[in-house]
Order: sequence, then C-alpha cells, then structure tokens
Amino acid sequence: MNAMLAARAQKGASALQLHRIAIPEPGPQDVLVKVASAGLAPGMMALLAQGAFTHLPTTLGHEAAGTIAAVGSEVTGLVPGTRVRVHPNLNCRTCGYCRTDRDMMCAQQAMIGHAAFGDVPMPLYDAYHDGGLAEYVRVPHWLIDPLPEAVGFDLGAKVHDLANAMRALKCASLPLGATLVVTAATGTMGTATVKLASHFGVARLILVGRSAERLAAVRTLAGGIPTETVALEELPKDWASTQGLTRALRALAPAGADAVLDYVPDGPATAQSLASLATGGSLVHMGANRAPLLFPMIAVMVNCWRIVGTRACTRTDAREVLSLLASGALDASELITHRYPLTDVVRAVDEMRSRAEPIWMAVVNP
Repeated sequence: MNAMLAARAQKGASALQLHRIAIPEPGPQDVLVKVASAGLAPGMMALLAQGAFTHLPTTLGHEAAGTIAAVGSEVTGLVPGTRVRVHPNLNCRTCGYCRTDRDMMCAQQAMIGHAAFGDVPMPLYDAYHDGGLAEYVRVPHWLIDPLPEAVGFDLGAKVHDLANAMRALKCASLPLGATLVVTAATGTMGTATVKLASHFGVARLILVGRSAERLAAVRTLAGGIPTETVALEELPKDWASTQGLTRALRALAPAGADAVLDYVPDGPATAQSLASLATGGSLVHMGANRAPLLFPMIAVMVNCWRIVGTRACTRTDAREVLSLLASGALDASELITHRYPLTDVVRAVDEMRSRAEPIWMAVVNP
C-alpha cells in the first residue's frame, strides 16, 4: 500500500477535508513515523483563516506520536519499530536563540503541520510543512524523541502542550509558595498549567474561566494545592467595562498574585488580570489576545510588574516533561478527555471549536 488517509487544508476552504494521498518517502536525513496518535489544537482553524499556513494544500497537525516506519540513509541511532514522539518546532539550530534555550525565537521558527511565524525564507518549513493528522508523517531525524515505555501514544502526542505550559511557568519566575492566577483555565493550556503547578512550588491557585461548572472540574487537577475559582458568568454583567474581574481577583488575593499565566484569546480579561498582580509580579501571555492592552505604563513602573510573551516551548521544556512522565513524578493522562478516529476529524475540530462540552485535550487515532 502506497497511499494514506490525511486531514488536509485546501486553499480557500474553511474546514478540513479527508484525502487519500501518497505516503511520503523519507529523504536521507528523514524519519517516517506511523502515527498512532495526533493532537488537536483549537486554534489551528483560526490560523488557517488568517493565512498563517503558507503552503496549501497541506496536512495539518503539529502533535504526533507513533512508531518509526522507516529511516533515511544518513540517519543513525534510530531504527524502525521504536516508539517516538515528534517535536514540531522547526528551527535553524545554530543561531544565538537556538543555542541558548530560546529556540522559539529563531527567525526560522515554524511548526510542522501548523504555522510559520517569520517573514524570511523558511526552507525547513517548505520541506516539512505537512503534519501528523494522517496515517504517516515525515520529519527530520533531529525532531524525534524516543517515547518512554511508561508514556502512551496519546499522552506522547500532547507533550508539546505540557511543554508550552512548562515554558510559561518558567517565564513567570515564581517565588516559592506563590499565588498563581491562571486564565482560560478550563482549556488545554490552562489544565496543563494546573497539572504542572505543584512542580513549581505553587502554594495557591486562582482559576479564571467562563463557567463555574467547568472550573469546578478543573480544580480536581490541582493535586492538593488550595484552589479558588472566578467564573466570568458569575461576575456582574458589566464586568468588562467596570474592572469586575480585577475586583474579584483582588477580593481573593488582597496583596495581589505573584503571577498571572494568561491564555485568554480575546477580550479584556488579560488587562484586568494584570491589575491583580502584587508588586514585582509577572504576567505571562500565551493566548494570542488581539485586544489592545490599554494600561498606563506608570502602573507597570511603580508596581515593578513584568509582562512576558512566549509563543512556544523549547526542546528542553519538552524533554523535561518527558522525564517527569517517565519517572512517574507527573501523571497527566487524565488531561486527555476526547479521542476520535481519523475518519471523524472534521467532527472533532467542530466540537473543539464549538466548546459545547468541556474538552481539555483531544487526540486523533489514525
């Protein structure tokens, strides 16, 4: 058999389409992975609409795990049958950013099966833009991580999200015993952050989300950390224009939070969460919120606040997550709430986008 099923994005289309295409042939430095599990990202269709996918048609899906099916003639140390995950971040590996654990800042930074972020020539993305929502995916050998036996394929596919949360937690520079606010806490990044919080010495969590019911479910992930919640649906109806979220957070933490990890994709919650910080606190944003941050900079100066943006994890973050999972120090399997066959990928994307039911992490099994 030389054909496979793949979820493809077409030029001008607003939805994924299933196509049968040729199984990619590995080049000399490539590895061909038979995909056992591929992660779904809720933002990929928005990026498609924004034109962030510069090669169409293309196979989407930047998170994948499976077994090595074949290796290129120049690949050493990797053999067919090995259980692996694919690290999706394409980087030059030689610039100052790549050599100092800041590879998400590389001018070449892009993601297999996802978006390209720079406006310079991107030969790696040109060659490896097809992703893992397919029966097979071809990747450069240096993006392969062996999967520990203790880590299943579904969780292996979602290591990238856990690594993103780890990067955000690192960027917060948390003091021991910190009070941490997590916004959009019921989504993929929010739940991953809650699950990792105990590994960063967090002593108190305040979770912000739309629904009180969904926030109550997320509290169970905190691993014994005292946790409180703020549901936007329970705030006064005019909260967006009257600083209602700030007041609610300040009522719970009068001295302010040590950090806010902000995953809000739109609206005023980012700015209102910033105003809940303690002196010297940090806001780390990884939500791609397009709303302007209308805030007097004198407040940032006087309060010595730090505002940090980060768009992805590094390879180091991913390997640290793998180490935690392999040792049993971290058990994140409960984060995967939905599994779909590849033939149902269109429905899966629709359900993630509609948010009709809570989905923490979702995977597709070809």
